[in-house]
Amino acid sequence: MAESPPAKAAPPGDATRNERLDRQTLLLGLVIVSGAVMAILDTTIVNVALETLGRDFDTGLSTIQWVVTGYLLAMGTVIPLTGWAVDRFGGRRVWMTSITLFVIGSALSGAAWNIESLIFFRVLQGLGGGMLMPTGMAIMTMAAGAHRMGRVMSIIGVPMLLGPVLGPVLGGWLVEDVDWRWIFFVNLPVGALALALAWWKVPGGREEHGPSALDWRGLVLLPPGFVLLIYGLSTASSNGGFGDPATIAWLAGGVVLVGLFVLHSLRRRERSLIDVRLFADRTFAVAAVAVLFIGVALMASMLLIPLYYQTVRGEGAFAAGLLLAPQGLGAATAMPIGGVISDRFGAGRIVPFGIVLLVIGTVPFALVGSDTSYWLLGATLYLRGLGLGCTMMPTMSSALTTLRRAAVSRASSTLNILMQFGGAFGTALLAVILSHQIEDRIPRAPGGGGVGGMGQVPDQVRERIAPQLADAFGYTFWVALALTAVMIVPALLLPRHGARENADPDAPPMM
Repeated sequence: MAESPPAKAAPPGDATRNERLDRQTLLLGLVIVSGAVMAILDTTIVNVALETLGRDFDTGLSTIQWVVTGYLLAMGTVIPLTGWAVDRFGGRRVWMTSITLFVIGSALSGAAWNIESLIFFRVLQGLGGGMLMPTGMAIMTMAAGAHRMGRVMSIIGVPMLLGPVLGPVLGGWLVEDVDWRWIFFVNLPVGALALALAWWKVPGGREEHGPSALDWRGLVLLPPGFVLLIYGLSTASSNGGFGDPATIAWLAGGVVLVGLFVLHSLRRRERSLIDVRLFADRTFAVAAVAVLFIGVALMASMLLIPLYYQTVRGEGAFAAGLLLAPQGLGAATAMPIGGVISDRFGAGRIVPFGIVLLVIGTVPFALVGSDTSYWLLGATLYLRGLGLGCTMMPTMSSALTTLRRAAVSRASSTLNILMQFGGAFGTALLAVILSHQIEDRIPRAPGGGGVGGMGQVPDQVRERIAPQLADAFGYTFWVALALTAVMIVPALLLPRHGARENADPDAPPMM
């Protein structure tokens, strides 16, 4: 297999050229973006299709949410494997294998014949998608050098800006005007192009040091523990609540496995899947807690808001995607500004402000009715986006500022796992709460099945029950608001000094 030459380094004395990304590295970055954008888009593109999927497969929200939750959990499961796999097989092989697995999962998801098969194929898709972003970052770091990580992040961050804006709109158009299966089939030509570009441009070399041993015991304990916790949450809506013995058993099993992993990690130390000793660092610990709740807040909005527009207001999938776009635009506006402020003045000065924006932007949804102004909701969604942009990246970057360089890779993986787990937890929890609220207010929902037991409701029936549905969504949004507001506690403990004030010679490069 022919290997592309690595990007040439600038002469040591030419500081300006050394900081600038050369043409070869920029091209490599575009190749990486072409693959990573698929995984980011698929995190958001499916949310506007949940109502349609629930109707077509005649199933409730507590089951259909696993289309999102299973994907997020699968992504989180494989993230810790990335570093080992890149060391063992090389960046290009891992990158191309991930794209291939993602494309196969996409094709099978589009061909799914029932809800069980769709969930299984989404998990397969997530196993491929989970390694795309961290592998892409590893490839770019090897090509550009750690001293240019800030510029690398500006390229890798493109899919993170585009996903929340384009995902719901593209997904809505495909669901409404083409067919829901095309939200998965659309990945096939993109994946084929990404594979061709990877063969052409991605270097095939490996790091000089040998691969570290894979933590098989950690893999057996931690990911299944997360799955049992999330599955326990999802059974609460169908088994009669959180007091049901089966639900308690699933949750207890998850807690036991996670607890056993903690003990295992303390013994294996830096060789474990996640080194729990990282949480002894105060800055990392508080940032990690904040990242967990950011995942909850982000995925909660991506689940609830499209469903509100579709089930309460009767909008189609495309309109729901367009109505959700202001949140992505707000995040795209604030992300670059939040990064600059965080680098200069510290995350502790921008993240609390972002959380306040998030809370204010959630209040109108907690008070939502069946005829609340779209202009008001659009403005508050843009406000929520600004809050997410001021919160997400500054929190993740601040988590790394006090760690030694050798710990940065493991810490980054840990943060990404927590983000995915937070999203999966938030999706499952709020789906259970919303289902209960709808059932309590509309015990005999017309049509049966469907999202929240609603099925395909005729317009005249929808108009009659819309106030009760809006109340159910409002209650659930209050829970989402509370989970968002909790973030203010760790946010106030984040560093309040700029990156340049960190004088530790062994500290990681500031992003």
